[in-house]
Amino acid sequence: MPVTGLLSLIVAVSSLASPRAQNHAYRHEIEQMEDQWRTAMLSHNSAAMEKLLADDFTGITAVGAIQTRDQIISSLNSGALQISGLAISERKVRVYGSTAVVTSVAEVTGTNANSEITGRYRYTRVYVRNVQGEWRIVSFEASRIQEPAEHR
Repeated sequence: MPVTGLLSLIVAVSSLASPRAQNHAYRHEIEQMEDQWRTAMLSHNSAAMEKLLADDFTGITAVGAIQTRDQIISSLNSGALQISGLAISERKVRVYGSTAVVTSVAEVTGTNANSEITGRYRYTRVYVRNVQGEWRIVSFEASRIQEPAEHR
C-alpha cells in the first residue's frame, strides 16, 4: 500500500473514534494540564504558565479583580505571587466539543503582592481547543469558600 493510501486509512480510522472516547481523551489532557498549572504555580514557572494561558486569557480573582495573561506572568516573574501550598480536591472536568470546563476546590497557602491569600476557594477554569488542536486556558474565576464562622 502506498504511503498516501496508508495515511488516508489512518485518518479514516481515527475519525471513527466515538465522541465518548474522544471526550475521555480530552478529559485526560485537561487533567494533565490542570496538574501542569498547579506545578507552574508552586514553582513560579512563568514559562510553563505562558504555554497554558491563551493570549486573550481573563481571570477574575476572589475579590473581583480582573487579571490578564501578562499580569499573571508578571506576578510570577516578579515574585509578587507566592504560592507555597496548593491542594486540589473535588476536581470535575466536563468537555463540550472544543471547550472544557473544570471546577475544583483549592486549598491555597500564599501571598499576592504582600496580601494574604491563604484559604479555601472554589474555582472554575475554562479551556478552549484552538485550530492547532492545542488546549489553552481562556478564563478563570475563584470564589473564597466562607467557613461557617465567617457567615456571622
